Amino acid sequence: MSVETTSPMPNVVSREEWKSAREGLLEKEKAATKARDALAAERRRLPMFRVEKEYILEGSGGKATMLDLFEDRRQLIIYHFMFGADWEEGCQGCSMLVDNIAHPAHLNARDASLALVSRAPLSKIEPFKQRMGWTLPWYSSFGTDFNDDFGVTTSEGEVFGLSVFLRDGRDIFQTYFTNNRGVEAVMGTFAYLDLLPFGRQEEWENSPGGWPQTAPYQWWRHHDRYEEANTES
Repeated sequence: MSVETTSPMPNVVSREEWKSAREGLLEKEKAATKARDALAAERRRLPMFRVEKEYILEGSGGKATMLDLFEDRRQLIIYHFMFGADWEEGCQGCSMLVDNIAHPAHLNARDASLALVSRAPLSKIEPFKQRMGWTLPWYSSFGTDFNDDFGVTTSEGEVFGLSVFLRDGRDIFQTYFTNNRGVEAVMGTFAYLDLLPFGRQEEWENSPGGWPQTAPYQWWRHHDRYEEANTES
């Protein structure tokens, strides 16, 4: 029989009752997995368009075209990292996403490359990249139409997003784009937090009453700033 606790927590039950409830949730998880598989299959069949314009970006190795970003592979993921030309450091949320990117060797093994692109000049990107300890290729689109053409500039400034491209010889095609919560699919931190009893601890979540929650976004920090934030609080 369930025992209602006096503190704001889910019911405490026997192991057998827990297993039964877990099995009920598992059926829903399996259905969600199959739904994601179906979405991925539909995504692979999206039409694509040819990228006609040639963009000259700047990376640690000098000037680079989009073909260079493929690194002789056929598939390319570009994360449009929010870092404005007049900013002193990159976006906290984008930084969290980059912290979650898997070792590129696993993507490379499937004929795919991954790169970051920001509007900030390389002179600002490189020190921040070193501070964060990242080694991913990161290119500056400063002085080009790249951000505007790929939909990551608005009247309010820079936004983030994730674009996918396919190369056929020297021809480049865009096959996919997502932004906002669509990029959560590649953020392992959120996947882990969603498994935990407290979840992400953000106010929009449907959690048991009394669960700790704060405003979204505001708790995010660059990974070298959490200790500083805890000291301040």
